[in-house]
Amino acid sequence: MIESQTLPQNLDLWQETLGWQPSANQLGQFQRLYQTILTANQAVNLTRITEPKAFWEKHLWDSLSGVAPWLKSSASAQPTAEAPLHILDIGSGGGFPGIPVAIACPSWQITLLDSTQKKIRFVQHLAQQLGLENIAAIADRAEDIGHQPHHRERYDLALIRAVGPAATCAEYALPVLKLGGQSVLYRGQWTAPEAAALEAAVDKLGGKIQIVRPWQTPISAGQRHCITRQKISSTPPDFPRAVGIPAKFPLCASM
Repeated sequence: MIESQTLPQNLDLWQETLGWQPSANQLGQFQRLYQTILTANQAVNLTRITEPKAFWEKHLWDSLSGVAPWLKSSASAQPTAEAPLHILDIGSGGGFPGIPVAIACPSWQITLLDSTQKKIRFVQHLAQQLGLENIAAIADRAEDIGHQPHHRERYDLALIRAVGPAATCAEYALPVLKLGGQSVLYRGQWTAPEAAALEAAVDKLGGKIQIVRPWQTPISAGQRHCITRQKISSTPPDFPRAVGIPAKFPLCASM
């Protein structure tokens, strides 16, 4: 039996760091998300981060830090977007960052992608429990959907967090983006060799590195980076390569 725990609201921190605050309804959805994760964690390994402050920072705040440029404050404390976007969360796992983003941006249409059927069944249940009608979830591999006509070059934004090397993540994300679409890579540390490897990869995939945004997490003062890549030309049809190849052999300058 999981004892009920309450997430901090941290309205001032939301506003100071991301320029956005959740509404009362969104705070309730975050709390139900947290409690459902705690309960499900007993049967499915979703996260080791279960303490309320750590969950708020490392799952909720971190998820929304990647879409901070798209969030705007308003008098009603509701986020807005310039236009509804179609989002793909690659390697969503227990629903991060996609589900917090779906809560914050209810006009966006968000597809959660994970190769594990059990996790996809869970996030489908979670979306239903939270009343999120803007969520779809599919069990598949990024290498496969990148070649499927109803996914290839169909998304405005791809989010990818804790999935693999930066060049591998680029090979998963760039093929599904529309021309002009963007992908956000979530990272902790960010080094010059990683930047060089990513630049070589995105050049082959029809993209460019648009911006690297450093963050300091608001409670533990940890270092985070969000790397935004933009699709500037069509991805060559050979990419993504076959299942497993991008992870084993990330694209590099010499390939």
